[in-house]
Amino acid sequence: MKFLTSKLAISTALAMGAAPLAAQDINSSDPSGSQAGEDDRLEDDLHNRQTDYQGNIIVSASGLEQLDILAGTSVFEADDIQRNLNGQIGEVLAKLPGVSATSFAPGSSRPVLRGFQGERVRVLVDGIGTADVSNTSVDHATSIDPLTAERIEVLRGPAVLLYGSQAIGGAVNVIDKRIPTRVPEEAFHLDALVAADTASDLRTGGASIDVPIGSNFVVHVDGSWRETDNLEIGGFQLSPALRAELLAEAAEEEAEGEFEEAEEFRESADQAGFIPNTAAETWTINGGFGVILGESTFGASIGYYDTNYGVPGRPGTEHAHEGEEGEEEGGEEEGEEIVSIDLEQFRADFKGDIALGDGFFSQLKLRAGYSDYTHTEFEGEEVGTVFESNSIETRAELVQNESGPSRGSIGIQYRYRDFFAEGAEAYVPPNTTDQFAVFGLQEFGTGPFQLELAARYETTDVEDTVNNIARDYDTVSGAIGLVWEGDDALRAGVNLSRAERAPSAEELFSNGPHIATQAFEIGDADLEVESAWGAEVFVRGTAGSAQFNLAVFQQWFDDYIYLTETGDEEDGLPVFVYLQQDADYFGVEGDVTFPLFDNGDFGLITDLRASYIKAELGDGTNVPRIPPLELLGALELQSSAFDLRGEVQWFAEQDETAAFETSTDDFALVNLLVSWRPLANREGVTVQLAADNIFDVVGRRHASFTKDFVPLAGRNVRASVRLSF
Repeated sequence: MKFLTSKLAISTALAMGAAPLAAQDINSSDPSGSQAGEDDRLEDDLHNRQTDYQGNIIVSASGLEQLDILAGTSVFEADDIQRNLNGQIGEVLAKLPGVSATSFAPGSSRPVLRGFQGERVRVLVDGIGTADVSNTSVDHATSIDPLTAERIEVLRGPAVLLYGSQAIGGAVNVIDKRIPTRVPEEAFHLDALVAADTASDLRTGGASIDVPIGSNFVVHVDGSWRETDNLEIGGFQLSPALRAELLAEAAEEEAEGEFEEAEEFRESADQAGFIPNTAAETWTINGGFGVILGESTFGASIGYYDTNYGVPGRPGTEHAHEGEEGEEEGGEEEGEEIVSIDLEQFRADFKGDIALGDGFFSQLKLRAGYSDYTHTEFEGEEVGTVFESNSIETRAELVQNESGPSRGSIGIQYRYRDFFAEGAEAYVPPNTTDQFAVFGLQEFGTGPFQLELAARYETTDVEDTVNNIARDYDTVSGAIGLVWEGDDALRAGVNLSRAERAPSAEELFSNGPHIATQAFEIGDADLEVESAWGAEVFVRGTAGSAQFNLAVFQQWFDDYIYLTETGDEEDGLPVFVYLQQDADYFGVEGDVTFPLFDNGDFGLITDLRASYIKAELGDGTNVPRIPPLELLGALELQSSAFDLRGEVQWFAEQDETAAFETSTDDFALVNLLVSWRPLANREGVTVQLAADNIFDVVGRRHASFTKDFVPLAGRNVRASVRLSF
């Protein structure tokens, strides 16, 4: 039973809804020399991330034993990333309870946390922002390749307290290995992954290497490459409603004698089997160094990210009317006006963790990043619009020594962004954002009851530098959490929060056509601060041999900012405007994992997950693009060499829609995965073969702006190999 119990501890108790990991007993040791270095690295990892009373990896803020004030936390480790491998981080995380994805296109998909997306969810690299512009529009990709990530932390709830007002709905923190914080005991440490699939004709590979030089200095290099073709789907590209609309247009054109236009509408309506203009190519290269001096570390890194991906057009609109005539699966007809995005980012980072001794503060944590970002939206071969963003973000935290009944940290954070857009469809004027914050976290108690407090003050200046419009905002956020810890590995608690968010430049100043999203977007320079009261009750732990997590939450928003369609058209595009009114969010999310049997050599576990969100505006209408009820059930047969997992993920119909928003039908995805560790004395080698969406169904994410014409991938067979030694 020890094998199965250890595996369950890593796979399910570490965080809510994380997919089961490959077998790894964190308390075991292998006397063989080949495994000793890897065991030491794992012990260092667990120490750096902090562990709970069961030895499970947890998400934690500096100075706190556990981040209970954000009850909905999850950790994705390397094996989880391999199991859910995708070029966009939103798709990697989409099976977690409370998590969906924007799924705008295969080249652009951002996480949706508890129904929140865009400006309410921050995507971070080791605690500071990615410094891309993916938060400004759903067609903009995140400048992260999950292929080279070490782990991914998901914080569902008001992460504004930790990472800024743009995290009022949550945050995703990607921990990479660019700046080493430990010295490998081997002559070098190599991590590598290669993969391929059938639905997109994926070819991808990535690797990272850490080389110690002397006893205190480590050099790191990593890189990745990914290429895909047009995405194959299980049926018609268009939703039934949009397809019927285009066929009606065809009949109307034919009745007027416009036979050529009628045929174009019919060809668009009958497009099936693949989504045109969804190919992508991405490559990255990063290098860094780390200096390890006892309990202190510091280092720096530089990196380059480059991607080019197609933006599928909405058939039937003026900007995408030229469609798919004559297009083959691998390319586009010459002369067609298609939209694509070419994105590149140069990034430099610094990180320092300085030990301060036995005084009141034990550690000073420093983090800084600079980014030079450019992306160009092409219309055919011609440049349409160029977006440029130069930004800097810094963060400093003082961590208290854990002497006495209290623990915690205080810190400051600064962020500056200079944004510029040029072109016929530069829908956002050049602008700057200047933001400064002071924050603190405190935890009291060592007994069965613990109290957590958090507070953050933030000042934000946003300026339209062309029209000389400046807006200043002061926001104050806070939270209190009371936690009870039982003797039987059980934690339960209640959290209360008040969070505030300043409007973004895009919400304030947008005014123009955006060709990539095929929308005419209009902001409002008079938007007020968005604020929310929140309450959450959670329970998690072990009951017998089962491990479970459950959270129920409610948020009451004042002056909630949202983007909605008006039904009007401008320049042949549907008009979307930013409005503001009160809103209420309610949700339930949870998972349970328990063993069905274990005979010593084999174990069979079941994995159940669920999430539900309901969101209404103050006038009684629905908040746009809220994910429906989601359920996942899986059985996994585990052994020391093989894992075999079968799962069904079901999405309910979503007909609680906003004005001019279409509903989505229910659908189920059936997936199968085989994981093989061929070397008995080295679990760092994993071969996986997976079949996703076995029955080739057509599924559409309701949170997606493009759900009517960008369905999820059809039947997809994936193969991958991961090495770590």
